[in-house]
Amino acid sequence: MISPQQFENLAHVLPILNHADPELLREFQQKAFYARIPVGRDVFIEGDRVDSIALLISGTVRVYKIGENGREITLYRFGNGESCILTANSILSQKNFPAVATVEREAEAVMIPADTFRDWVRRYDLWREFVFDLLSERLSSVMAIVEEVAFRRMDARLASFLIEHGLRSDVIQVTHQEIAAELGSSREVISRLLEDFSAEGTIIVNRGSIQLVDRKALQNRSLK
Repeated sequence: MISPQQFENLAHVLPILNHADPELLREFQQKAFYARIPVGRDVFIEGDRVDSIALLISGTVRVYKIGENGREITLYRFGNGESCILTANSILSQKNFPAVATVEREAEAVMIPADTFRDWVRRYDLWREFVFDLLSERLSSVMAIVEEVAFRRMDARLASFLIEHGLRSDVIQVTHQEIAAELGSSREVISRLLEDFSAEGTIIVNRGSIQLVDRKALQNRSLK
């Protein structure tokens, strides 16, 4: 059950609650429950039966796949006011979770039991619209990942990664393994490409960090 104070805080993060009818609001307060999930905790792993879905109030969850060769690739992340489309899909299809969802930044969440989630999709137009909008938005981002993996060269994807993560600072605190997991590659491939970038004078590679030296060269590389 959600307390009145928790519900008041939730209304700022989940705009849908400001438009819901009294019956849905009453059921939300009665059937949803609050949870705090620490960093590093796996919310679900591949093959898990999904018994609830999390709507994040704060924090970040990374959703990724692990291949037979042990490599990882990030599918998407979700944060404040968002949820996981694979969790929603598993609940609606009543199938097991097909990936891994791990908390990257300590999360606070409202958990909705699977049976309740399905019931609300059936009974409430507003909730159904919320779920379908969520599915549509995340599907687009997953398709973009598929397109990148299938059609873009790894050096271009790596350059884009460095540009995106270096927006606030020229020094990015990241390991080769973390980049590999993000891009669905191996640490060896990423290390070799970073050495190439370094030899060109584009970056400086340090232990546990990368310094961006020539952003224009990285931008040109990302467009290949």
